[in-house]
Amino acid sequence: MQLYPAIDLKNGQCVRLKQGEFKEITVYSDAPEEVAAFWQSQGATFLHLVDLDGALAGRSVNEDVIKKIAAAVSIPIEIGGGIRSEAAIESMLSLGISRVIIGTKAAENPEFIRDMVKKFGQERIVAGVDAKDGMVAVEGWEKISGITASELCSRMKAYGIRHIVYTDISRDGMLTGPNVAYTKKLTEDTGMDIIASGGMSSMEDLRQLYESGVHGAIIGKALYEKRIDLKEAIDAFEKQDHQGRK
Repeated sequence: MQLYPAIDLKNGQCVRLKQGEFKEITVYSDAPEEVAAFWQSQGATFLHLVDLDGALAGRSVNEDVIKKIAAAVSIPIEIGGGIRSEAAIESMLSLGISRVIIGTKAAENPEFIRDMVKKFGQERIVAGVDAKDGMVAVEGWEKISGITASELCSRMKAYGIRHIVYTDISRDGMLTGPNVAYTKKLTEDTGMDIIASGGMSSMEDLRQLYESGVHGAIIGKALYEKRIDLKEAIDAFEKQDHQGRK
């Protein structure tokens, strides 16, 4: 199972929110590139960035710090937040980002995803599916759409998407555990690389996802509050895969 330490960016700082609420904010570092280098030193093989300002503004406003992070590490990085145009994708890839996560645009204009996968390849384009009570949320989680997470994932698969970051908003930043049952259902129903996001709080949460056959897990607040030790988690769940678990 691929593990993704998360760095959420706001005003050039590394922060965490609770349930995506911009007033519920904790600043962890003024130098996100140092945080990125630290996670790599702990064994991270992939990083997950979220441009929170970008998610609200609909365009990236943290490009300088994103560039610094890409320069500080040698591992691949994926990023989401406000990436809603071909130009925005090209801009992120030019900064040294490996994969871009398209959220709002995937829900509102799925054909855009199909075109972007054709242009950039399925390893570069990830669909972000953010849901509350199984229904997809868009625009920085400010609006709930009329489509279920399962329907959107199936549509994305038809358009060539392989990787989906699935976030259960009600659990995000709450340390209440991920929605294992629904993430497992999405994985089984679609056969896709579903990456669980939101609520990771302990090694036990990771173990449940791992045993459910889920392909990836994003860990944010639990790392910063030292509830999960990244090195230990990688040894337990990521290296095992490389040693033979399918």
